[in-house]
Amino acid sequence: MLAPKGRDVATTNLDPDALATSATDLARGGRLLEAEALCRQALAGAPGHVAALAVLGHVLHGTERYGEAEEVYTELTDRVPDDADFWMHLGTVRRCRQQYEPALIAYSRAAQLGGTSADFYFNVGLLHLERRDYEAARAVLKCGLELAPEDAELRFQYAKACFESLQTEEAIEALRGWDAPPDAAPEFVADVGHQLLSLGQTADAERWAERSAGGASFNPRAALTLVQIYERTNRLAEARALIDRVAADPRAGALHRDLLLTEARLAQREGRHETAAQLLTHALAQDRGDFANRHFELFPLAASLDALGRYPDAFAVLLEAHRSQVAHLQQTAPSTILRGMPRLDIAQYASDPADVARWCDEPPAPPAAASPVFIVAFPRSGTTLLEVALDAHPALVSIDEQALVQKSLDDMLALGVAYPERLAGLDAGQLAALRAAYWRRAAGHAEIATGQRLVDKNPLNMLRLPVIRRLFPNARIVMAIRHPCDVLASCFMQHFRAPEFALLCSDLDTLAAGYLRAFDAWYREVGLLQPAVRELRYETLVEDFEGEMRSLLGFLELPWDDAVLAPATRAIQKKYISTPSYAQVVRPVNSASIGRWRRYQSELAPVAAAVRPYLERWGYDA
Repeated sequence: MLAPKGRDVATTNLDPDALATSATDLARGGRLLEAEALCRQALAGAPGHVAALAVLGHVLHGTERYGEAEEVYTELTDRVPDDADFWMHLGTVRRCRQQYEPALIAYSRAAQLGGTSADFYFNVGLLHLERRDYEAARAVLKCGLELAPEDAELRFQYAKACFESLQTEEAIEALRGWDAPPDAAPEFVADVGHQLLSLGQTADAERWAERSAGGASFNPRAALTLVQIYERTNRLAEARALIDRVAADPRAGALHRDLLLTEARLAQREGRHETAAQLLTHALAQDRGDFANRHFELFPLAASLDALGRYPDAFAVLLEAHRSQVAHLQQTAPSTILRGMPRLDIAQYASDPADVARWCDEPPAPPAAASPVFIVAFPRSGTTLLEVALDAHPALVSIDEQALVQKSLDDMLALGVAYPERLAGLDAGQLAALRAAYWRRAAGHAEIATGQRLVDKNPLNMLRLPVIRRLFPNARIVMAIRHPCDVLASCFMQHFRAPEFALLCSDLDTLAAGYLRAFDAWYREVGLLQPAVRELRYETLVEDFEGEMRSLLGFLELPWDDAVLAPATRAIQKKYISTPSYAQVVRPVNSASIGRWRRYQSELAPVAAAVRPYLERWGYDA
């Protein structure tokens, strides 16, 4: 007979069916060890009893004895080979043991037997996440979410898979307007908050983190997420006060690496680079088992060593950081690795002069005042400073780097257009629809008031000039120029997330070749398409900020406004800036980044020779 919940079970009844039933009741009530004892009694009298084995497997899994659980589920799949659930459970305990290929085999068998429940998709999705096959995880978890849209854990893991596979908008949409159940564990709520922070949804991230981090229910893990939000939104005093409280909590030891990395980042923001270097070195010592993950500590360590003037050490750490990130990409973006070192292939496509000559046949296009302002460059050329300064002007509103132009290009390709050689074939209706789609996407990232112009800053849109020129032929374009060696050094030191660009920057020769290819394509297209472009040199901007901003606003046909002279103030007001420069633009305009490449002059000598054409074109010292 079933034992009432909360009471001991009589053990004199040795009927295996009754024992298994009682064990099931105990397991459901969370009394796992008592349930295990009854299962073993049943199995002692009836070896191979399927119901008792099933409950025992559940108990062993729940108590994290995965090796024993695997033995039980292996026996179950031998005894009942056509039960999809047993195969799914076998896959799950193998996943928990990090036996990923055997887990895949078990999950595949479950699928063949009709395993299509939300739980099945959830477990397979977790396996792919742990294997760092994020595209597969996204596809599988999406199937699960369609079956169980109210499943909070499934929704969160789906958003995580979207983020890791660079489907940012899909991840944002999955979490938009969503709230976890009231009884959700604080750790889960903190994880969601951290994911929202990674997506740039800082207001929602802070709401989630504060839900489980404060008051009498103080949770160190949730509080650490809140520290990361404060740091990322440049609220350093609040971050410092809270991290000190986290570190003093007896439960903080469970945070290990996350606490070390957060403390190191905050120390860097406070200018305490010696402390940051020590913390990061300690984190690396704890993380020797996974070389593919070491780049998360190595890149910031190199930054602190650079700040301390230990340049040879910093460069050596950077070399290891790139090797680690390439190993990471081999797991997370194998197709990128298989294609070989990136060549910025989009740069090889050229507009056809005969086709461009026919573009004038279209109806009148939007004037400059009704078109975006585009900021383009090779990354790490000072575009974030420029964007934030322009965003301070009341007639302008900027968005963090978004793929709006690339998506317009995708829309063109979906129409069957040969890009960029045959853009004249786009008729007035198609162009209007393409522009409407651009503005619809932009509205999802910024509130553009009547009379305001959008500042669309995405550096590598320099490679998509034909798209810009075809959709917005009267748009003003700002090309940010910076000493090529400073650009290359800064890119090499930066921890980029996009797989192809991260791989491009992992090797200085490849990076220099990409730089040349990008600017060769830019000047080729500029010569043909004749857009309204103003080149703005970073060094001149920081040396004569007001003079350059006055000239730039004149180019944009906008009146002067003193607000543009305080980009640091505007950056703090914006709170979240998605680019790596978020920590720099909150400081007063300064020349500290000019000439940093000289610290690594011997290492950069070969690539300096490679980019000499542009050193000479712009009059820079080599």
